[in-house]
Parts: sequence; structure tokens; C-alpha cells
Amino acid sequence: MRITTGTARGVRLDAPEGIHTRPTSERAKQAIFNMLQFYIEGKTVLELFGGTGQLSLEALSRGAERAVICDNDRAACEVIKKNAARTRLGGRLTLLECEYRTALKKLAGRQFDVIFLDPPYGSDLLTTSLFRLNAAGLIRPGGFVVCESGSDAVPSGEGLSVYRTGKYGVAYVTILRKDGGENEKSADNGIV
Repeated sequence: MRITTGTARGVRLDAPEGIHTRPTSERAKQAIFNMLQFYIEGKTVLELFGGTGQLSLEALSRGAERAVICDNDRAACEVIKKNAARTRLGGRLTLLECEYRTALKKLAGRQFDVIFLDPPYGSDLLTTSLFRLNAAGLIRPGGFVVCESGSDAVPSGEGLSVYRTGKYGVAYVTILRKDGGENEKSADNGIV
């Protein structure tokens, strides 16, 4: 597992030991960033189930302005800190060592351009976290929510529309877009 593009290109990332963390595959990560390639630079990113932090670190390497990563597992948080130091991107990163609902409360009043949701497969966390994110107003109008799961069921929420979908190995990726915002027209034209 490594950063594929940008200022930290080629830097190898660690993953916590054990079965609790399942990093996004290189293939899925590359597809996600290909779909969003023109929408990352200068944006704010939230990764709600951090694991290794690789999605936020990849976004920062590609020019995202700031990132917030949340994870409640101590071992995962230690790995995220090491990965941030190794990539030299930690200065633009905030790590919240807490459960996702607590993180959403701490983030009240903020909005993010790109949100990564990759909770443990087989749980209901994707549906519940997406609902809570949307209800809390954390998704900027025109922003994207990248959902990864082990199921082909398409997540949904009020004011969210499907932008892109794909299957990469066992992972199903759905990118949702929040209605409104500056990028809506360009996304429809295939520019984003």
C-alpha cells in the first residue's frame, strides 16, 4: 500500500495488524481518485473510518487543502500518525481519536468537500453514518461522499444523488453528490 500520485508519491504506508482494519485496495483507490481527479485540489476532506488514513493522505498528496481523519481504534490511530509523518502531510491533517458519532458532534458547523466512508463490511455503519453526516449538514453543497462497502446496495440520502459506481474486487464503490454547489454543472458535463 502506497501513495500513488502527488507530493508523497511512492511513499509506503503501514496498516494495523489483525483483522479489524481492511485497507482500500490499490485498484479501488485508483478508481476513486480517477473519478474525482479534478475535484481534490484545494478542498477539505473527511475520512470518518480512518483505518490507515490512506484515502485522506492520498487526497492531501494530490493537493487537498486540509483533511480530518476519525478512528476509534488506538492501533489504527498510531498507524495513521506514522503514515502522516512518513508522507510529511501531517501539518494539514487533524486526527480525531474517537467513535464516529462523537466526531460528528465535534465537527458541528463545518462542511467538507469530499467525505470518505469505508466502515467495516457487513455492519450498518455505512447507512447510519451517511444519514448522520447528511442530517448534521457536514456535506458541502456540490460535495462528494465516497462510500465503500461489500454490498451492491446503493446508499442514499436526502439531497444526495449517485455520481458514479463501480466494483473493484470485493469492494463496491458508490460516489454520491450533494445537490447544489459550484461543481454540479461541471460534474454533469464530465469535467469533474
